[in-house]
This record gives sequence, structure tokens and C-alpha cells, in this order.
Amino acid sequence: MSTWRASCSQANLKARAALYAQVRAFFVARHVLEVETPLLSVSTATDPQLESIQAQVKIHVGLEAKPYYLQTSPEFPMKRLLASGSGAIYQICKTFRNGETGRKHNPEFTMLEWYRPGFSLEDLMQELEQLTTQILGTAEAERLSYRDAFLHYVNIDPFNVKDAELALRAQTLADYHGPEMSRDDNLNLILSICIEPNLGIDRPCFLYEYPPSQASLAKVNLSSAGVPVAQRFELYIQGMELANGYFELTDADEQAKRFAQDNCERSQIDLPTIPPDEHLVAAMKHGLPACSGVAVGLDRMLMLKVDAKSIEDVLTFPITRA
Repeated sequence: MSTWRASCSQANLKARAALYAQVRAFFVARHVLEVETPLLSVSTATDPQLESIQAQVKIHVGLEAKPYYLQTSPEFPMKRLLASGSGAIYQICKTFRNGETGRKHNPEFTMLEWYRPGFSLEDLMQELEQLTTQILGTAEAERLSYRDAFLHYVNIDPFNVKDAELALRAQTLADYHGPEMSRDDNLNLILSICIEPNLGIDRPCFLYEYPPSQASLAKVNLSSAGVPVAQRFELYIQGMELANGYFELTDADEQAKRFAQDNCERSQIDLPTIPPDEHLVAAMKHGLPACSGVAVGLDRMLMLKVDAKSIEDVLTFPITRA
């Protein structure tokens, strides 16, 4: 194998360029501003499920290098722009996550992320649906709550099942026999093994109303059943997660609290703590407008568009050839 060559075909190289042109035309027509934010920052996502890539950076020659992070998402600086009065914005950029290599993963990948002040989560779902219909030719999307998905596919109520029973079900359903895991880890394992492959097969599927412990940077509200749920959705097409969206948290104190909770959990499982993004907290204190935002994996969207079986089929030089 000639590893100096690109892993994607010439046709897929052209398909990526056409995809970017379609995305940009979509947002130009909707008067959403394209922006660019730094890939390097003194902070990054504190989520224990994410492993960032650290770089040692000298701001000036001769000065001691300090740790910076390659961003797992452009979310934090884009929210700083929103608080500065940017209005609706989008970005196509490289993002980085350590330890993620496989058929659908590469440590360096391309993300489309956009934010809509004044949009509800349903408004954003509709706009994302319009984008996928325009680019992928998909049908009207199904909407399925997180709870209903678990009840339908594995007969588990994810909000009421006891931790011990959930752990046993994870062992049985996912054939897991490793170290003891947290409640959310067990839920995520069952979701990925037993539920995700069934989602979005005939038409796209929005999975929504996640447990509050999986809110990340989303607001938490009561569901129609009176249960606290995260105002968050994920979009699945042909069993593959394509997008992750939130009705965004705007409370600076709550944001600082979540950063601290994440770092506490990271310490408990022997992960390095991450400096909380004080710029983001300050921006939120200044005033982050009520908005919804979503991140879309563009490499995965391209995989769907050209019917590729592996992410390497749509990348020029994946990590195995970088």
C-alpha cells in the first residue's frame, strides 16, 4: 500500500468541495454569518467522555511553553461571539479528539457548527432537517424520545431503572464484562450497541430528551411527563450519529458549576482536570442570548452522500497516513 497517496478517491475529493459549497449556499440564503475561531485555546471541553489533545505553545521565542488544547469543538469561542452580538453564526472547521480512530472516527475531523439566537430546539431540528434533505435527499425525520427508544428496543426505562439492574442489563445486552461503569456509561453502552444501529434506517431520526446527567451544555427542563430532561437532541441516519444539538445553557453560574462537576468526576476516574474556560463564563455573565446550537460531523455527512463504508474513504490523509 502506498501510504503517501490520499486514501480518498478523486471523485470523493470533488464531492467534499461540492458539499462545502452546498453548506455555504444554505447559510448564505438564510443570512447566517460564517466565522472562524482559534483551534488552540488555554481551555477546552471538560466532559469526562472527551479526551482532548494538548500542545505545548511558546507565545514568544525564549518564553517557557505553556499547555494549550486543540479544540474538541468550536463551541466556547462561538458562544463568546454570540455574547458579543454576532447574531446567527456558523463555522466549518477542524476539530480534534484523542483516542478516537475507527470506521467512523479519526482524531482530526471536520465539523459544521451553527447557532441560532431566538430559535427553539424544535426550530433548529427543522432547519437541520432542511439541510439534510437538501444535501442528502432524505425524507421527513422521525422524532423519538430517549426514554421511548430504550423502552422499545431493550425494555428499559432509563430514568427509573436501578443502577444495579442497569449494570446487569448492560452485561447481558452488550456482552460487557469489564470494570464497573457509571450509570451514564452503562446507558451509553446499551445505546451504542443495541439502539443506535436501528435508528434512522428508513428515514432520519431525532433522538431527544436525554437524562439531565447527559445535558453537557444544554438547559434542563421538565418533559411532558414531568421528568427533568436535557434539552438536547442527536440526529441519526442509517444507524450513524450525524449531529448533536442543544437548547443552550445561558446561566453563567450553572456553567461554572458544571465545569467543576466535570473536573471532580475526571479526578475520581484518574483523568487530568481541564482549566475551566473563564472567557466563556465571563461572556455568559455579560449575556449569552437565548439560542439553540448544533454540531454536525461533515465527514460523516459526506460518507452518507457518497455511500462510503469508512471515514478513510472521504479523508485525504487520515491519521494512519498523516
